[in-house]
Amino acid sequence: MVNKILFWSGFGLAVRFWQLGIEMRPFHHQLWAYGLYGGVGASFGYWMQSVDDKQMRYLRDTRDRLLEKRRRRAEREGAPVGEQEGANVEGIRLDETSRTDVTEGAQDRIAGRA
Repeated sequence: MVNKILFWSGFGLAVRFWQLGIEMRPFHHQLWAYGLYGGVGASFGYWMQSVDDKQMRYLRDTRDRLLEKRRRRAEREGAPVGEQEGANVEGIRLDETSRTDVTEGAQDRIAGRA
C-alpha cells in the first residue's frame, strides 16, 4: 500500500518540477505548491490502492464461487472433484503472494516443447 502512495506522491512532485521547467521559473519559488502536488498524488495513490484491493477481493470471491460450483456439480454427477473436464486449470494458480504462476509444464506447452 505504501509503495503506491509513495510512487504517486513522487509523481505529483515530478509534475510540479516539470511544470516549473516548462514555464522556466525557479524551483524554489512558492514551496507550498510542492506539498499540494505531493498530497494530491498521494491521495490518488491511496485511491488506486483501494480500487486494487476491491478488484482482487472480487476476483477471489468469483474464483471461490466457481470452484464451489464445480465441486457441487462433481458431487452431483458422482465424479471425484478435479476429474471432470475443465475442473482444473492446469498451470495457473492465483494466490495472495503472486497473482499468476505458470508451472514448468505450462511453460513447455507455450514454448512448443511438449
